[in-house]
Amino acid sequence: MGPTLEAKSLRKAVVPSTLLENPSPGNLQSTRLALHVNEDSSSCWVYIASGCNIYRLQIPLEDSWLSTGKEGLLIPETKEVIESLLLKRCPHRSEIQSIVLTEIESTGYLVLASVDAYGHLIVSKLDASGKDADKITYSVLPRDFGVGEGSWSGMCFSPTQWSMAAVARSFCKSVDVYDQDIHLRTLRTLWYPSSLSFMRNLGHGNESSILAVTEGCQLSVWDLRIKENGGCLNRICGSAGDIFYAVCSSSTGNIAVGGADRTVTIYDPRRWSAISRWVHCSKYEITGLAFSSLDPDYIFVQGVDYEVFCGQWQESSKVFSFRGDSNWLGFSKCSNRDILGGWCDSGSIFVVDVIAKG
Repeated sequence: MGPTLEAKSLRKAVVPSTLLENPSPGNLQSTRLALHVNEDSSSCWVYIASGCNIYRLQIPLEDSWLSTGKEGLLIPETKEVIESLLLKRCPHRSEIQSIVLTEIESTGYLVLASVDAYGHLIVSKLDASGKDADKITYSVLPRDFGVGEGSWSGMCFSPTQWSMAAVARSFCKSVDVYDQDIHLRTLRTLWYPSSLSFMRNLGHGNESSILAVTEGCQLSVWDLRIKENGGCLNRICGSAGDIFYAVCSSSTGNIAVGGADRTVTIYDPRRWSAISRWVHCSKYEITGLAFSSLDPDYIFVQGVDYEVFCGQWQESSKVFSFRGDSNWLGFSKCSNRDILGGWCDSGSIFVVDVIAKG
């Protein structure tokens, strides 16, 4: 048996009304938050997007205690926001749908990307302290220049090559792949894409070329190096009519999907077969998933009913859970640490710090 995960702390902070009074309503996919822990781990930067702007808040991580309520539900400790500001950066012209923060290894730089309802992508390079957000690295207009109807858009970076990004646009049924501001290719999905993730540790040295996309009730897998079949390697169908809303990949290469069927399914990409199904683990639709960075046998699951829980997927067992106080507008996990952040439309931000024990 490996180590077990447990929550070290759960904090709740409130976005100052002077900074943002009424956040714009979010999509079912809550992808408008990103976070980064400072080097000394004393605090974290939380980035949230509302309307056409991005805001940054500093929330303390030190000196905390943890208490639990009924059924082991974690009770948050209220903290004050240390600092908050509106980022000075080239504004979007329509509502931001997704933001992603990634760390460039060995450089100390962070890269913040945002994509709006028409697929306009803006990428900024920040230093380790989160400063210099007004120095734009590049901006990419959608291929159709934003003609048509806006919809949910999502994006992800390659885990090995930060300059490579994929942007999914739901209404257009398309995924555009860029190397910085150079358009590499467009993938055409059959259904409306709802989540996407570059796959990791496939053992072929091709981490920047295999992309997993949830579309409708299907998981589609794409290889950016091939032209046959539009680049689509495989399509795996879930339950008919049960839409997938979330996909993520683990450090061991496994892929997890979840959605309207309230079930987390884990696939082995070497055989394209399900190796685990955690059936009805959530009371409502699953809209967010993230494998643990400490132990890929654990996964974090976010549901529509405000609940977030951590569980051991092979044993289908929950370890701990907590709840937001209203609809999630944004939720994400640090790319290399088990610290998760969520933002509710009430203005509350929840940050949970997870550690391995044993």
